[in-house]
Amino acid sequence: MNRIAVIGPPGSGKSTLARRLGERMNIPVTHLDCLFWNAGWVETPRAKFAEKVRRAVSADRWILDGGYGSTQHIVFPAADTIVFLDFPRAICLWRVIARYFAHRGRSRPDITPGCAEKIDFEFIEYIWTYREDVRPPIILRLAGRRVDQRLVVLNGPAEVARFEREMGIET
Repeated sequence: MNRIAVIGPPGSGKSTLARRLGERMNIPVTHLDCLFWNAGWVETPRAKFAEKVRRAVSADRWILDGGYGSTQHIVFPAADTIVFLDFPRAICLWRVIARYFAHRGRSRPDITPGCAEKIDFEFIEYIWTYREDVRPPIILRLAGRRVDQRLVVLNGPAEVARFEREMGIET
């Protein structure tokens, strides 16, 4: 495992797992949110974002945290391992709300400086409809992965904890 994509809905723990894997395996972690968002929640233009992602996956070893559908055609083929945090929406929503209160008014470590933590109806709706709207194309894309790619699907916090133990990560 040298090129790992950690994907899943907001609030599933992608950034935390990516960071822990990176520390354990001594692999640099790139948060796609940091490549996409500029200070003040300004989006990076699509072509420039794709170029940033191409540069990130050109390295020999990496962990990418984020499930941007617009770059999965770049990330998935380059990965040797894809970890899909396929969590229930209630857990994700609860975690996003807790994260908001924990970081309210300031930027999280896994987001671009100048992007103060926020939550709005559009984001809540995205989380709520993720299983119906976003997940199906991901499942199709994962079904078409190469035979040499490892897929790890984790369906909740207990499965993440087990995976971390298997990987030698102290929790």
